[in-house]
Amino acid sequence: MSADPKRNVPPGEALVDALLDSYHSSSGAMEHVSSYELPNMDEVAKVLEQARALIFPGFVGPGLVRATETELRDYVRERIEALRRTMRRQIYRGLHHKSQLERGTQDLDCPECAAKAGDITEEFLEQIVKLRAAIALDVQAHYEGDPAATGTDEVVFCYPGMYAISVYRIAHSLLGLGAKIIPRMMTELAHSKTGIDIHPGATIGEQFFIDHGTGVVIGETAVIGNRVRVYQGVTLGALSVRTGEARPPCDARRRHPTLEDEVIVYSGATILGGDTVIGRGAVIGGNCWVTSSVRPGARVTLDTLRANGD
Repeated sequence: MSADPKRNVPPGEALVDALLDSYHSSSGAMEHVSSYELPNMDEVAKVLEQARALIFPGFVGPGLVRATETELRDYVRERIEALRRTMRRQIYRGLHHKSQLERGTQDLDCPECAAKAGDITEEFLEQIVKLRAAIALDVQAHYEGDPAATGTDEVVFCYPGMYAISVYRIAHSLLGLGAKIIPRMMTELAHSKTGIDIHPGATIGEQFFIDHGTGVVIGETAVIGNRVRVYQGVTLGALSVRTGEARPPCDARRRHPTLEDEVIVYSGATILGGDTVIGRGAVIGGNCWVTSSVRPGARVTLDTLRANGD
C-alpha cells in the first residue's frame, strides 16, 4: 500500500495545499497572485472621499473651523495633492491591468499607462470646479423636490440619492477621460452604501433627483435629461438577450431607455429597452412596466397600461 503523502501534514495545511492547487489549476479569472498590482477597493474609496472633500469642504473630510484665507488655501492645496497621488496610482493600476489582459502579458511596469494615468488625473482636476457646479444643481434639486428636507445641509449629509449622484458624476468624468475599471469600482462603492446602482457610462443631465433611492438601477447606455425625478425601486434597464448569445467585446448598441427633460418616474416602475423614449414631462406611475415609447406629457398608470393591453 502506498503511503499517503498528506498523512503527516500539520492541521490546516491540507486546506492550504488544496487552495493553492485550486489557484494554480484555474483560468485566472478568480485570482491574481505573483504578478503586478491591481486596483484596490479601499484606495478607490479613499480617492472618492478625497474628491468629495474638495467638492463638499467641511461636510466631507477634515473640519474647517474659523479657517483664515491662508489656512483655507493650504487646506485646498494639500487636498489636491493628496487626491492627485492616490488617484493617479489607482488609475494607473486599472490601465495597466486592462493593457495586460489585452496583450496577454504579465509585465510589472507600463510606462505608457503611467503617462496616461497622469494625464487623466490632471484633466480630472481641471474639471473639478465644473463638476462641483453640476453637483450643486443636484443638491438644489433634492432640496426643492423633497418637502421633508430642512436644508441643503441635510441633503448633503443624509440623502443617499445625493451621495450616489455625486459619486456617479465623479466616475462618469473619469470614464470619459479614459480611466479603466476605477469608475465602475466607484459606482459599486456607492451601490453598496446606498442600494442605488448607477453605471458610470449613463448620461444624466442637470438637476437630477433620486428620492429615497433604494433599489434604483440605471443602466450603462441610459440617457436622462434635465430636471428628472425618480423614486425608489425604479429600473432603467435593458431587454434581456438569450443566454449564451454572443456580443462584441465593446457593444455600443443602445440597450437602455431615454428619459427626456422633466420626466417623473414613481416607485417600482421598470422601463426597458434602447428604443424606449419617455417624452418630456411624462409621468410614469408606480409599478408600471414600460417597454415602448411614451409621448411627451403623458400620464402612464397601471390602469392605462391594462386598457392598452400592455
